Order: sequence, then C-alpha cells, then structure tokens
Amino acid sequence: MEYGKILGDSLGYAKDALWGKWKRWVLLIISTIIFPLIMGYCMEIWRGKTPAPEPEQWGRMFIDGLKLLVAAIIYAIPVILIILIFGGYAFFSAIQVAAISGDPNYFTTHMEELVPLVMAFLVGLFIAIVVGIILALFYTIGYVRMARTDRFGEAFNFGAILSTIRKIGWGSYILALIILFIVAFIIGIVLSVFMSIPYVGWILWLILIPFLILFEARYICMVYDSAGETSIQVPPA
Repeated sequence: MEYGKILGDSLGYAKDALWGKWKRWVLLIISTIIFPLIMGYCMEIWRGKTPAPEPEQWGRMFIDGLKLLVAAIIYAIPVILIILIFGGYAFFSAIQVAAISGDPNYFTTHMEELVPLVMAFLVGLFIAIVVGIILALFYTIGYVRMARTDRFGEAFNFGAILSTIRKIGWGSYILALIILFIVAFIIGIVLSVFMSIPYVGWILWLILIPFLILFEARYICMVYDSAGETSIQVPPA
C-alpha cells in the first residue's frame, strides 16, 4: 500500500473540494451542524466519487446519514455495555460500602478502600478501549460496504469484511489506520487551538472541520479500494 500517495491524495481531495468552492463549503458547514447530512455526504465519498460531489439530494443524504448513525450506535453498544457494567459495579459498590459504614464521608478517611473500585473501573475502561479498537477494524470497512451496496446489513457482513481486510493485508490495513489516526489527531490539535480563541474560536472550528471530515472519508475510501474489489457481490434481497 502506498501510504504517502493515499495521504497526499486525501489531503488534496479535501483541499480541492473546499478551496474556492465557497458555496459547497458553506453547505458542508451547515451539513456539519445538521450532522446526519455530513454523515450522508461521507457515504457519497465512500461510493468512490471523485472529485468531491456536490452536496445534493438532501433527502437521500439525510437518510444515508441516519443509517450510518444507527450502524455506529449498534457498533458502540458492546463498548457502552462494558463501561456501564464495570462503572456500575464500582459506583454501586462504593455506595454500598458508604451505606454500611453509616458515614457519607467514609472514603475521605478510607481512601485505600476506594482504590480497588477505581482499579475495577479502569480495567473495564481498558477492556472497552480494546474492544472499541477491534470493532473499528470492522466498521471502517463495513461502512464503505453499506455505502456502495445501499444495504444496511452490509455494515455487519463480517465474513465479507474479513475477506476485504485479508485482500488489503492485516498489517497494511492496521498501519493505514494508525497513520490516519496520527494525522487526524494532529489536525484535531490545530482545530482545538483555533477553538481556544475567545469569541470566534468555535466559528473557526466550524469553518475548518469539514476539511478534516472530507480528508478522513477520502482516506478510508482509498484504503478500501486498495483491496482491488472493483465491485461488491451481494445476494438479492
């Protein structure tokens, strides 16, 4: 996989989509506020459209965005459950210990008894992060499949997703996502700096965030295409 080429193409794609295209830029800013629309626009990019498409067919974009949002929520359920289970155990155990002691300020003088509960929560948080990373490997490909087939279930077609990842190569795929995370993190820091500017920071953030969104969407699209799948075969509904 030519990481430099994918990275350069994605940055150029986002720049060309926005710079000088002021009407499109404004529409994408509005779409970011009405976030299902920007999610639907990402689906358009994942369909392999180049150059960047005009934000049109607002009804379809909104519905596509809702589908993507629902898929994202479903993928997030295991992570949320893990945090709730471990966090709930730590929280209610702390309440129980305090209730048995009869002292609402019990832990201020017995901090050592709070440590195991905090550790239990941190263990749960670590497990949730690991599960989230594993799920990210699947949904990154699954979302593109959903976009290209217009079928919601393809976001969870794990057999086909694994087949695509194997064609890309596990090592190449994971490294590509790590590079994406690093670059997006750096861009995110820059956006945070702008956002910290008093009064106008949030406006600057809102103006610039479409660039990051388009860059990430194009990058994921190109990583998917590196599998060499010219078409996706799915059984008839």
